[in-house]
Amino acid sequence: MGPWCLGGYCIMHYLQALMSNSYGTLFKISTFGESHGPAIGVIIDGCPAGLPIDEAFIQQELTRRKPGQSRITTQRKEDDTFKILSGVFEGKSTGTPIAIVIENQDQRSKDYGHIAESFRPSHADYTYEAKYGHRDYRGGGRSSARETAARVAAGAIAKLLLKNSGVEIFAYVSKVGDIQAPHYTGLDLSKAEDNIVRCPDPATAEKMIAYIDKIRLDRDTIGGVVTGVIKNSPVGLGEPVFDKLHAELGKAMLSINAVKGFEYGSGFAGVELRGSQHNDEFYNDGSRIRTKTNLSGGIQGGISNGEDIYFNVAFKPVATIMQDQTSVDKSGNEVIVSGKGRHDPCVVPRAVPIVESMAALVMADMLLRMKASRV
Repeated sequence: MGPWCLGGYCIMHYLQALMSNSYGTLFKISTFGESHGPAIGVIIDGCPAGLPIDEAFIQQELTRRKPGQSRITTQRKEDDTFKILSGVFEGKSTGTPIAIVIENQDQRSKDYGHIAESFRPSHADYTYEAKYGHRDYRGGGRSSARETAARVAAGAIAKLLLKNSGVEIFAYVSKVGDIQAPHYTGLDLSKAEDNIVRCPDPATAEKMIAYIDKIRLDRDTIGGVVTGVIKNSPVGLGEPVFDKLHAELGKAMLSINAVKGFEYGSGFAGVELRGSQHNDEFYNDGSRIRTKTNLSGGIQGGISNGEDIYFNVAFKPVATIMQDQTSVDKSGNEVIVSGKGRHDPCVVPRAVPIVESMAALVMADMLLRMKASRV
């Protein structure tokens, strides 16, 4: 047994397992808690001292994500009120770790007793059981999207930090099923909160809501796309070679529950263009260098160029459906699994603040790293 092993376990592997609950380099977060445990929370390490901490804004962000908002979201009732346990004094960050806790109030663990020995199709039940040999089956435990409330709390503080640099982050529902909203450049992104589906185009929003209602009544679910837009980004964010800005955004978005795809700029559609069509030509607008088009999505060579950064995040249909499905139990016996509990018929309306928060965490971390990259 080598010096890096203890009791048959490789310490490096153990450390990697610990780090899987953390994100960031300089602005770093670690989340904790389970869907039906006493609480969830986050520790933020690396927030500079002296940042005004607007608790009302943090609560506003958590309220945007919380369950029970409308008829097209899960009816679990959580206030998602939070407590700051450390790192803030007299309304400002102290430079020490900020700990935030959010108590779970509306647990119904009995709703999940029927899957204690069975695996729900397309959930994390089987993979968690296979990996760890033991799992918290109550609402998926650690794999539940309930964990993302902690990210939103941390993302709110990241947004407060970015506000000092003029960076603005928007997200909205751009697609539900095959119902597509117009491109973001033709929309007033501030209108996304004007309806329950969080689509800033009223006509498209009306169609999306009607479609989700139909899906819900059919006891089924549907997926969609959330588009993120980052405005007023400084030039120079991003770290070659492996920590490119778009790579970090992709990792952050793909870490969100139910996400199946990420693209930025022209994305997959860009493969249909020639280089002469796709290249973003530079020009001097008198105050800074800009590009005539923005198919690069505000990122070139993995580094922000000052144009809008925009990206799409694809969410699958929620895996829990109120219909009988065939599966197997721990012994491999075929069983029938029926969806129970409270679940979203379409996750994307509540995913909007989560996408914004993960983008804010990436940008805050990259902003601090840029400030440390040159004399």
